[in-house]
Amino acid sequence: MSVKVCKFGGTSMADGAVIKSVKNIIDSDAHRKYIVVSAPGKRYSADIKVTDLLYKCHEQLMSEGDLKTSFSAVRARFEAIVKELGLDLDIKAILDETEERIARECSEDFTASRGEYLSARIVAEELGAKFVDAEQVIFFKENGKLDGEKTYATVAAALNGAQRAVMPGFYGCGADGKVKTFSRGGSDISGAIVARAVSASVYENWTDVSGFLACDPRIADSPRQIKRISYKELRELSYMGANVLHSDSIFPVRRANIPIQIKNTFRPQDEGTAILPSSRYTPSGSVVTGVAGKKNFTVIFIEKSHMNAEVGFIGKVLNALTCEGVPVEHIPSGIDTMSLVVESCRLPEDKLERILEEIRNAVEPDVLRVTENIALIATVGHGMSSSVGTSARLFKAIADADINIKMIDQGSSELNIIVGVHNDDYEKCIRAIYSEFFK
Repeated sequence: MSVKVCKFGGTSMADGAVIKSVKNIIDSDAHRKYIVVSAPGKRYSADIKVTDLLYKCHEQLMSEGDLKTSFSAVRARFEAIVKELGLDLDIKAILDETEERIARECSEDFTASRGEYLSARIVAEELGAKFVDAEQVIFFKENGKLDGEKTYATVAAALNGAQRAVMPGFYGCGADGKVKTFSRGGSDISGAIVARAVSASVYENWTDVSGFLACDPRIADSPRQIKRISYKELRELSYMGANVLHSDSIFPVRRANIPIQIKNTFRPQDEGTAILPSSRYTPSGSVVTGVAGKKNFTVIFIEKSHMNAEVGFIGKVLNALTCEGVPVEHIPSGIDTMSLVVESCRLPEDKLERILEEIRNAVEPDVLRVTENIALIATVGHGMSSSVGTSARLFKAIADADINIKMIDQGSSELNIIVGVHNDDYEKCIRAIYSEFFK
């Protein structure tokens, strides 16, 4: 029998009523055997996510040596959920043990992970399913990366023979034996890990939207829904801000050719979006699949005559950022010029000055200039490589909107074209591109 792995996001865990809906979704398909859950999200717009409450618990613990005040809000959320579900679960004892261990561990990662842990305990009880603690089955190496070989084997062994099982997302066990979390939204990665471990037929990711849209609905009116998208297109759009799914969640399932299906907990009848490996993906016929972007980048521009003939030039420049622990997003270049595109949040003023000084000393540039407040916008689609005039249409649409392009970057795969514009032109630029290719 084919097996489905289902991950339910924070809105799906927000309260008892929604968790009952989740149970109905799971019960409606016998193939949905393995469930990964997030911490409870917002119940209403002004609400606070449980994970954020837990980060406050850690802050209070570090500053005051006690977390009773801040943990009371966490306690109230989970007690209310258990009461709504009418479960015969000693949640008070579980919460007491959780609070005591948080105080003992004094670890931000451990504290933040307890939202998922408590959610999974409750959902396992509601479903009458086996509870599997991620701390016991997901492992990280000393460099902080997933220990895939050990993890997949351990997860498969833990789930073997279980008619149904529930596991918390977002965390695992570090090389030091302590709880370690993924980055925010990491429950998506946990679900993909389980899907890979059990060779699932599909990885269903249940959230509060009915799939990916071709553009941010806060910017363009009623953007088109994407019904089918490739792993590569997803990676590009997710990185550039289309945050329905954590961009790293494709890596565990990609090698095993497991498709991902984005589904809406609140509209389970909707088709959603299928995210497919290359072997199963057929382009829709559209030139562009989607448009996404992010604000607040800084561009370090370097110019030097005969740069191309100087062996090791790029390495020397990049070493200046490596020494400061700053990753580079893009490196558009010409024969005598190159630009380093970096997220502005990674460049506080003192660090930027040190990097510039190191570049001056290392390569003695003719020109060294910094441009801030840049937004990057990616136009993504497999159809772009086989469609003549795509770039012309893109740049004409931007020009017609009276927007000045600060930077252009296109990879050799022709899967995307990235333009840099001023932050103030961000929304207008996205609307112009979306209108050109979708309206």
